[in-house]
Amino acid sequence: MDVPAKDIDTAGRRRGDAASVVPAQLDKARERWPDSGLELHQGDALAFVAGQEPFDAIYSVFGAAYFTDPALTLPGVAKGLRPGGVFAMSQNPAVEGCYGCQASYIPRGPDEDPAIVKRWDHPLEAWPPMLERCGFEEVSATVLPAPSVGKRRIGTLLIRAVLARPPRGAG
Repeated sequence: MDVPAKDIDTAGRRRGDAASVVPAQLDKARERWPDSGLELHQGDALAFVAGQEPFDAIYSVFGAAYFTDPALTLPGVAKGLRPGGVFAMSQNPAVEGCYGCQASYIPRGPDEDPAIVKRWDHPLEAWPPMLERCGFEEVSATVLPAPSVGKRRIGTLLIRAVLARPPRGAG
């Protein structure tokens, strides 16, 4: 699910949009946030962002930034943000030595074969230069440890970057 934050409305509340190609993800969003005012859109997240006014923030949680080549994602996100806008993404960290495009099997149902999807994994230190080449600054990349309780043993890659503002007097 990818959730770009929109403008602040006149009542001081933030408006949010979410885009996903996966209908089940949109159904989960409706269940989790029924009264949030979140506007849900089925379709490609980058195409959705490209068709909107620039956002203040774009967040990808195990979403388009994970399942789309960063060579497409990062420039698309940069074009979809206002200068000073924040891009944040989370996904599984890369398995050491397994970088670039990888395949994932996504379970569906007990009587169905899993879906096969591509994902893009890169070592932690590769993300800041990729983002900086697309006009981002203040880039941070870290792996949060897995929770100490529960069954999860894999941490979460968390990346945050700010789209550079044009120099004063430019434009």
